[in-house]
Amino acid sequence: MNIIITGHHIEITPAIESYITNKFHKIENHLNKVVDVKFTLSVENKTHVAESTMHLPKQDIHAQASDGDMYHAIEMLINKLDKQIIRYKEKHNDHHNHESLKYK
Repeated sequence: MNIIITGHHIEITPAIESYITNKFHKIENHLNKVVDVKFTLSVENKTHVAESTMHLPKQDIHAQASDGDMYHAIEMLINKLDKQIIRYKEKHNDHHNHESLKYK
């Protein structure tokens, strides 16, 4: 899996890069089918914006969060991605095993 972090009007420091990588492990625990992830961090009028696009086998997931603090914007972005991954797993889960449980 590739994690690509780019900055627009902001320098990507090693601290921000390690923060994103550590927070993304939360999502990797839910789903290991992630092909690649692109994070874009930018600053617009003193507002820090974090965007991400995840490429999964059957779908792409996009999320965006903004806040006055970059680390809080990244935290909100990871939480949004986490919720979308949980919905993705529920939707693409194998439902054949659930049918056999109904008749017992």
